[in-house]
Amino acid sequence: MRRRLAIWLLMSLAAVGCATTGTLQNGRYQGEETSYRIGPVGEGWTAVSVDRQNDLAWHNGSKGAVIHVDSDCDPSLDIPLTALRSHLMIGFTEREMVEELLVPMDGREALRTSFTAKLDGVPRQILLQILKKDGCVYDFGLITPLGETFDEALPDFDRMLAGFTTTTDQP
Repeated sequence: MRRRLAIWLLMSLAAVGCATTGTLQNGRYQGEETSYRIGPVGEGWTAVSVDRQNDLAWHNGSKGAVIHVDSDCDPSLDIPLTALRSHLMIGFTEREMVEELLVPMDGREALRTSFTAKLDGVPRQILLQILKKDGCVYDFGLITPLGETFDEALPDFDRMLAGFTTTTDQP
């Protein structure tokens, strides 16, 4: 079971990491199953990872925020974007959707969902963006405390998303 959002919260509290399954160089992630480019997250973000749970993640201690990127190339994940979103929300209570819409991303439609929720009684504001392309699922997340912190971190998250494109070139 994918419990990335719970892991993001733990990362935001602990800000410690272990090995990941791929590398990020000059904005290009090369993993075992996929590669892609992302835009810069900006200043104040420290790279963190949790062993084999994420492709990429960053923590911003001054904002208490976490940005996350992951990909899975598994034929069983060829399900609707809303089902993938629901799966990522497992473990959260008192979920309240703020907004959900389809947005263009890398030549496809991605599902962008903003919601508030609690994990272990701690309120958080969460933005998920999920894309299916070429047999892979890409999910992106921003998680922050409620309030101004979300608005402060959102431009960094959107800048990273704006640079996203799948790649087929070799390192």
